Amino acid sequence: MLKIKVLDAYFIKKYLSTFFFSLLICTLISVAIDFSDKVKSFIEKPCTLKEIVFDYFTGFILHMAGLLLPLYTLIAVVFFTSRLAFNSEILSILNAGVSFRRLLRPYIIVGSAIAVFHLALNHFIVPQLNKSRLLFERTYVWTTGQDKGRTTNVHFLVAPDTKVFIRGFNKSSNTANGLRIEHFKGTRITSILEADMASWKTETNRWQLNNYSIRNFDGLHERYTQFMAPLDTMINLSPKDFTYYNNQNEEMTSIELLEAVERDRSRGSSNSKKYAIEFHRRTADAFTNIILTVIGLAVAGRKVRGGMGLHLAVGIGIGASFILLSKFAISFAISSTLPIILGMWIPNILFICIAFWLAAVAQK
Repeated sequence: MLKIKVLDAYFIKKYLSTFFFSLLICTLISVAIDFSDKVKSFIEKPCTLKEIVFDYFTGFILHMAGLLLPLYTLIAVVFFTSRLAFNSEILSILNAGVSFRRLLRPYIIVGSAIAVFHLALNHFIVPQLNKSRLLFERTYVWTTGQDKGRTTNVHFLVAPDTKVFIRGFNKSSNTANGLRIEHFKGTRITSILEADMASWKTETNRWQLNNYSIRNFDGLHERYTQFMAPLDTMINLSPKDFTYYNNQNEEMTSIELLEAVERDRSRGSSNSKKYAIEFHRRTADAFTNIILTVIGLAVAGRKVRGGMGLHLAVGIGIGASFILLSKFAISFAISSTLPIILGMWIPNILFICIAFWLAAVAQK
């Protein structure tokens, strides 16, 4: 029992040290590439060193870690396991009577710990840091063409029985022209409110309507009333609803994502699908660490003539295949070819089958 515990500690230490080394090396490479791509903006734009280091690169480093952590995990497992196999350590352990399943235990322990860490990164830590990172990019790097929000002829379903139409919205002054609010019951309109202009009041989070009229319908009877005095009213709508960025889901915590999904679904907006995909992707990616840990051990645990180079080539190929499959799955989920949950978990389901097969034929 004591020897088994010592063996577990040995593998856990090897796994963690190699994982953090791989994480450090890949992070330095990604930072160097990104810095060379954006150095012109850093020099020409009025951004400070503090903003570059803390607002941008802190978020960028953790953002890349959140995206590629399973790949770092696979590289780490293949790297140190291949060295152990090359030195005949794996073969000696198996010959001593330790089963492959028992050998897998320390790998699963560390892989599960990394998965939990990845869950925290994806759902809470990275989105918070992405807020400052993306704000920095929109302010100093990608300054034009980022806002995809509509400002003309916009329709919003703000409640199950209420629809809002706005002819034009001015983002600089937070004013809407040609506001129309329709209340309906079933397929029948019960009232229509129309205003020439509506201004957003930040201090009260309300809209101020100017020169508005109300038309009430009771069967074939209509009652029309016009008002000249301003009216402050609450509408389930704010200026931020007219702003949308393609990477906006990256800066939302999972709680904010779920709220956005419910809000946009109730309004009939297609953005709810992107938010739902992002939420399920964050969970699925974390569990990928455990799957690739098993695959890495099964591939690199066998001593072969090609040695570490062959193992690394196979491991990187498997990681690249997984990333490619994940991109296809996201595309299928966006196009509604597959249900969102199934689309996000298909790569994991397929690679679980591969992991079981590799473990079954692994060196025993």
